[in-house]
Amino acid sequence: MGDLSTALNSKVTTDAGGWRPVKALPPLQYAPTVKRGFDFLLALLLLPAIVPVILCLVLWMRLDGGPGLFGHLRIGKDGRPFRCWKIRTMVPDADQVLAELLRSDPLMCAEWAADQKLRQDPRVTPLGALLRRTSLDELPQIWNVLVGDMSLVGPRPVTKDELARYGAVKHSYLSVRPGITGLWQVSGRNGVGYSARVALDEVYCADVTFKQDLKILLKTAGVVLRCTGQ
Repeated sequence: MGDLSTALNSKVTTDAGGWRPVKALPPLQYAPTVKRGFDFLLALLLLPAIVPVILCLVLWMRLDGGPGLFGHLRIGKDGRPFRCWKIRTMVPDADQVLAELLRSDPLMCAEWAADQKLRQDPRVTPLGALLRRTSLDELPQIWNVLVGDMSLVGPRPVTKDELARYGAVKHSYLSVRPGITGLWQVSGRNGVGYSARVALDEVYCADVTFKQDLKILLKTAGVVLRCTGQ
């Protein structure tokens, strides 16, 4: 897939979950320091409830074979790389499995090139699939929020290679911290194409407000309860 900026500069008619892209980038509605303070305090309050769950899941995955945690290098605010933590949901040699799969299966190679994901991903373990549906695999990112790498709400954390495909849109992405949840996660993410996912990230970066963050957090709770994660 080529440069995404051309597609995203055109008028977007999709209304995903009530969110509409905007053409201009207005100033942020509440200061980054206020948003950071809200993230830190809420993450700190949630920590006593989340840590025991993380420890149980890590132990569970260790019994399933391989490490319990998985850290992948992502690009954060102002282009700063950081390690994004998750509960491991794939086989230990997932990178090698993917490389071999893309070499041997043209259809999956095309799907990966278009969406950067696979609908039927053979790397995901049965237990990992359950964690993804419940979004429990993302709980360790609370640490990323506490140390300032991520926000509770923001654009999807992406890799360096993926960001290179954003074109002009990358400047919007780099203006804020990536989030544990965001517009993509609450807008039917399983049915949202790659360009639309990037467009939703741009929409969020264009209008960061406290009200919108609260709305996304409440919708995220519904996604988790309905087990419609990915």
